[in-house]
Amino acid sequence: MRGVIAAAEPAAHSALGPGLTLTVAAGAVAVLLLLIVFLKLQPMIALLAVSIATALVLGIPLDEVMSTLNDGLGGTLAEVALIVGFGAMLGRMLEISGGASVLAEALVRRFGERRAPLALGIAALLFGFPIFLDAGVVIFLPIVFTVARRLGGSVLRYALPVVGAFAVMHAFVPPHPGPVSAAGLIGANTGLLLLIGLVVGIPTWLIAGYAFGLWNGSRVFLPVPENSTASGQDTAPDKPRPSMGAVIGLLLLPLVLIFLRTGLNTLVSEDVVDSKSQLVQAAILIGQSPVALAVAVLVASVVLGLKRGMRGKEIENELTASLSTIAAVILITGAGGMFGAVLAKAGVGNALAEGLNSAGIPLIVAAFLIAVVMRVAQGSATVALTTSAGFIAPAVSAASGLTSIDLCLIVIAIASGATVLSHVNDSGFWLVGRLLGMDVPTTLKTWTVMETLIGVVGFLIAWALSIFL
Repeated sequence: MRGVIAAAEPAAHSALGPGLTLTVAAGAVAVLLLLIVFLKLQPMIALLAVSIATALVLGIPLDEVMSTLNDGLGGTLAEVALIVGFGAMLGRMLEISGGASVLAEALVRRFGERRAPLALGIAALLFGFPIFLDAGVVIFLPIVFTVARRLGGSVLRYALPVVGAFAVMHAFVPPHPGPVSAAGLIGANTGLLLLIGLVVGIPTWLIAGYAFGLWNGSRVFLPVPENSTASGQDTAPDKPRPSMGAVIGLLLLPLVLIFLRTGLNTLVSEDVVDSKSQLVQAAILIGQSPVALAVAVLVASVVLGLKRGMRGKEIENELTASLSTIAAVILITGAGGMFGAVLAKAGVGNALAEGLNSAGIPLIVAAFLIAVVMRVAQGSATVALTTSAGFIAPAVSAASGLTSIDLCLIVIAIASGATVLSHVNDSGFWLVGRLLGMDVPTTLKTWTVMETLIGVVGFLIAWALSIFL
């Protein structure tokens, strides 16, 4: 791949200018870490205070500060609140019915105790095709906690291969929105991207998710969180446990519904089916992730609850209890979105990208670096993927000699850059950290390092493929 990135139109910045804007942004991150890590200030308060101060320093008008914060909070909660909430409910029903134990025992029996992290990770890779990282992590953690309690050792040994698998699939493989959007902007074929995403993603997970999870779990001991919904015990031991088929079916149900939506959207775009058909629209609606998970919760309430002799009031109490354990997670995640929105509004990402834009470096390297900039500046991997693809798309169009494989590898490079260095402005940082009961330093040493490894390893594989293919 011989293309280089050409100059683009200047991007808008805050009133302070690019250099000072970047300095203020870096200082804001440092202050935020100081408040949370060393002064032990409650994260939501710290995020709100630093977000407001940063907005004012970067010149966002006073009458726009609150709307910027609300947009960041609301946009993040719109993406994660329902998914995380219904995912927690489904996980709770699997746990109290003994379904999580049934699946955990089957995995351990099939793969052996020593290979339990591998079994969990492979299962997460399969379920990671259509399910977003947030929902997948929430659904799988009760199973992870059950295995960790049974086999002992740090929960990171079992959790990191799982969250790493969902992170890889979320970043590299359609039908997830980031790679699909980037493919559309770059002009890459999504079918070929799915294949190449797997070719890059599987070895990336083996190195950065599975191997790192085992290594990190042997060095950082983290117990199963005491306030997790996964108690490790069936709350109704006198009732029969669900069958393995029922558990697998419940986990597959939201996947099937989401896959159905993805397939119908493809058929609609190709004019194979009528987009105005009420039946098609209803199927697409049911396949939306929050709705699909809600359907799974209703089915689980019947299959794992009512059919096992639980009363409706008992089921409602259990589902409500599952929400109480993740309320703080959702709110802190939303507060992280506020900080990311302030940095994005002030043009921090554009300020950094301009410096790379004029460097004349190889196109695939520039794609990776620009995505890194966008990721660090505003937090969301999906947003970083999409904005970076839009930023570099004109240079891709102007470059000559790019094959369809080259275009897919550029998308993978962007996805890799949009994965690295997850920190305090990323909702995933708070979600994974809080669900696993980690403080900020531990989350930086585990989740942030793993995400960075995923991005770097994925990019190196894509870059090597671009040279030799």
